[in-house]
Amino acid sequence: MDNTQFRQIIEIEQGYQTPAQRRLLAHHIPGWPASIFYARIALAFLTAGLAGRRGTLHNERWLRASLNCIKAVEAAGGRLSVMGLEGLNTHKGPLVFIANHMSILETVILPSFTLPFNDVTFIIKDELRHYPVIGWVMKALDFIAVHRKNPREDLRIVLNEGRHRIQQGCSVVVFPQATRSTVFDVNNFNTLGVKLARKSGVPVVPVALKTDFHGTGHWLKDIGPIYPDRLIYFKFGKPIAVVGNGQAAHRSVVEFIAQNLKSWGVEVRINPD
Repeated sequence: MDNTQFRQIIEIEQGYQTPAQRRLLAHHIPGWPASIFYARIALAFLTAGLAGRRGTLHNERWLRASLNCIKAVEAAGGRLSVMGLEGLNTHKGPLVFIANHMSILETVILPSFTLPFNDVTFIIKDELRHYPVIGWVMKALDFIAVHRKNPREDLRIVLNEGRHRIQQGCSVVVFPQATRSTVFDVNNFNTLGVKLARKSGVPVVPVALKTDFHGTGHWLKDIGPIYPDRLIYFKFGKPIAVVGNGQAAHRSVVEFIAQNLKSWGVEVRINPD
């Protein structure tokens, strides 16, 4: 499956479902899922990283790298269910995507479902830019980096840099949670994405995702166990206009994500008023 074929699939289906197929090695050989997954992910990022170092990492190569990450998941026995791309297909212009955050998996897979519609950038932790290989990619793509030490400074960076990218016609992906978590805590889901959209005059798109196929590592957070039996879900909502102070849009985003996560069996925490 190349970039063109993938674009055709998501245009016709308004989503993506992993084809039904048996992965005998993934389910019957201990250690196989993690071995094949990390080998393929490493190759995808090495190829993209070298292109980044050469200054030749354009959107088509980035999309190819992201598709290779999907293939890595599927080779390890994983399955994807992606829904709700109708709104992206009909909307023209940049958006602010607001998603919950479970693992690094969404950062490498989301471009497959956003790049076909518009240029996109991500807001990431600055430390990721200093990782071997993957850091080359993020520097080459000029992701917006925050340090997560000074919230006021991070807000200034996101609003200024994010608005600048949006004015250039680029969408922005925001993960408002302070850290990755398999639990969705509404009280830790800030309004950063809505503030950026409000300042930039563009709609927001809620994205609910479940990526606990990739677990958190004991020694290295980004190298953890792989769980082939855990279905990966991505669901995109329709674009939501940000009006007034943005509170209504933020509530709509939170409700969309919470309802879908609950339906997938994810714990959602909501403190009573």
